[in-house]
Amino acid sequence: MGMICSRLRHGVALGVLMLAAGPALAQQQRNPAPPATDQLQLDQINVQGERETAPLLQGPTTTTTTRAQLDRQQIQSLTDLSSRVEAGITFNRQNGTLNVRGLDGARVLTTIDGIRQPFLIDTRVSRAGANAFDFDSLFSLDLLRGGSGASTLGGGALGGALAVRTLDPEDLIRNGRSFGALAKTGYDSTDRAWFGSAAVAARMNNTSVLLQGGFRNGHEIDSRGSDKSIGVTRTAPNPADFNQYSFLGKIYQQVGEAHRFGLTAELFKRADRIQTRNSTVSLTGNYRPGAHQTGEDVERNRVSLTYDYKQPGGFLDEAHATLYWQRIKRNDLTNAWRYTSVVGPYARDNENEENAYGFNAYGIKSLQTGPVSHRLTFGTELRASSLEQYSAGVDNCPPRPPSGQFTGAFTACNNLHTNQADQPKIDGRLVGIYAQDEIGFLGDRLRITPGLRYDWYEEVPQNTPSYTGGIVPLLPAALQQPSGLPPASSDSAWSPRIRFEYDILKNAPVVKDVTVFAQWAKTFRAPTASELYGRFGGPYTYLRVGDPNLRPEIGNGIDVGFRFGDKAFGGSVTYFHTRYRNFIDTVQLVPAGAGGLYLQGGIVGVQNIARAEISGVEANMQYAFAPNWLVRGSFAYTRGRDTTNHAWLNSIPPVQGIVAVAYGTERWGAEVSAKVAGERDRVSTNSAGSGFKAPGYAIFNASAWWRPMPEIADLELQIGVYNIFDRKYWDAVNVPLSRPQPRDYYSEPGRTVKATLKYQF
Repeated sequence: MGMICSRLRHGVALGVLMLAAGPALAQQQRNPAPPATDQLQLDQINVQGERETAPLLQGPTTTTTTRAQLDRQQIQSLTDLSSRVEAGITFNRQNGTLNVRGLDGARVLTTIDGIRQPFLIDTRVSRAGANAFDFDSLFSLDLLRGGSGASTLGGGALGGALAVRTLDPEDLIRNGRSFGALAKTGYDSTDRAWFGSAAVAARMNNTSVLLQGGFRNGHEIDSRGSDKSIGVTRTAPNPADFNQYSFLGKIYQQVGEAHRFGLTAELFKRADRIQTRNSTVSLTGNYRPGAHQTGEDVERNRVSLTYDYKQPGGFLDEAHATLYWQRIKRNDLTNAWRYTSVVGPYARDNENEENAYGFNAYGIKSLQTGPVSHRLTFGTELRASSLEQYSAGVDNCPPRPPSGQFTGAFTACNNLHTNQADQPKIDGRLVGIYAQDEIGFLGDRLRITPGLRYDWYEEVPQNTPSYTGGIVPLLPAALQQPSGLPPASSDSAWSPRIRFEYDILKNAPVVKDVTVFAQWAKTFRAPTASELYGRFGGPYTYLRVGDPNLRPEIGNGIDVGFRFGDKAFGGSVTYFHTRYRNFIDTVQLVPAGAGGLYLQGGIVGVQNIARAEISGVEANMQYAFAPNWLVRGSFAYTRGRDTTNHAWLNSIPPVQGIVAVAYGTERWGAEVSAKVAGERDRVSTNSAGSGFKAPGYAIFNASAWWRPMPEIADLELQIGVYNIFDRKYWDAVNVPLSRPQPRDYYSEPGRTVKATLKYQF
């Protein structure tokens, strides 16, 4: 089997776009030897180096984007994925996570090679992220929409799941060879970034090795804001610089035909530095331009041991296990100088670090009982973690007076709380076990798949000097901070699922296969450590508090729809509806000034909302209407409400559609696409922030690629122009609830250009 690279890919119907278009799953592929014809190859062929959707995510609402598709669409971020391929999803830069079916943050689970990624949020600045990986290190990306993955993946997959898989040696080594390599470089005007990556792989007898590394250096993300004034009127983005690099190393040892052992080491680091020019600074204020800088450092380290077994017809058909250690560290930084109040240096380093050890394993067995077939999948997830938070800082504030309140020239010191932990150290444990059985009747035309997972988790606060030492008794007693440790949080949950699929047509003319499906799933999401135990602020200013008594969020949802055809002509339509209990939301607990204690912002906390619901429609289609031509489309409509307070959910995106027309041969190809979104005017307004009302928009993109010598070398040049007409628009989900700047400050990039050069051998 030969490594098949992409030629063109992704299509979906123009006529169906406004009706039912969806993510393009079609990909074209190129054989190592020149094909006899230039016609676009549409049938996806399973070859060495091309892996299927991860077994734990397989289902009618999962789409897979391969390495070839990522390259062809110039996708190097989740924002790229949402604007060019998958309608209805958004990368929320405010919390660093993917929004799926109107949910983001800790409600969308991210895994890297099956390893759960925590949602670490800084209590002080409300920034977080679960995207600490380099797209050039990936082989594929599986996107699961909805909560059905909870029956195998466990808690956190409330709105969906993103499972990325990194490169293996076999993904680079082409058939008949013992060595392979891939190099890429390019420039993206979106953030004026230069990027590059290189990977090499080799096979020596039964041993295979992969080394991969990448970098990306750039500046602030562009927008359509043009006012570069200092302060509250500014609409241009703050100047910024970032440096990102990553490393991936793998070694595998094949033992016999069935067993493979592996060792993986991975490093990802990114550092952002932002020069503040917005409302935080002014020409005559306490903070001035050039003397106020913020930043964010993210580092992820992973070492894992893997075992893979594959022997169809044996006791198990296949089994996979991963033993891992992972550390994720986030530092949110401020470095400034104050000019009028408490004159002197001001610096903060808010750090969150989680160390986790875990073991994941699952097995698959197919068997026949009379006329009924079974495909059993069962497994476990074991995880132990330790999370520590600490804020270090420097300022010129004197010790807090006995009254607990600074006055006069030091009044601003009431806002300064540093060299302490805002939450105790948290020791976490997770145990999950699951099983599902795909049962086939009527020659596998009717398939019923029940699944069930049981999870138990516990978060236990621990005493540390940085936490207990930061509690300073205040007078009067009404102002004292809580003493001692908050209670542990522990719970368990069952996540059942059942799916029905029936093939109405098999190998029919025109549309080939037609399958109807319906599934019901129950899922849950445990509160994060910050939601449980975070506490930041102080008397006479404001207070943000967690609630150790929060209950897990629970979702009950259905998906109903049909899929038809193949990659030449096919698609799917899905209707979904999910009801949620104990929805965790941030609310204003006490208004500013109440009781004379928290004069600036009152008390903001989290609490469980009794009821919420989200429903919508998703569709996709692709059609190869002529040799070398492909049209693809994607459509998503989502509606969500807090049914307790009868308020709209501010995380719901507007109706969206993507359509593209592509042409490609062995030597060159091109694609023209458009993304269309309706206006979002159904938002909620409360004292903790208001949803952003965004107008509708349509943006157009075009890209082309050229392979000058396909018979000699796999060298490819690609250029893309995005938002061709420089349209000003807003991604509503990406706009914060609190907006001190004018509207244009939150707009998305205008016209941008990306160029990439790739060479593989």
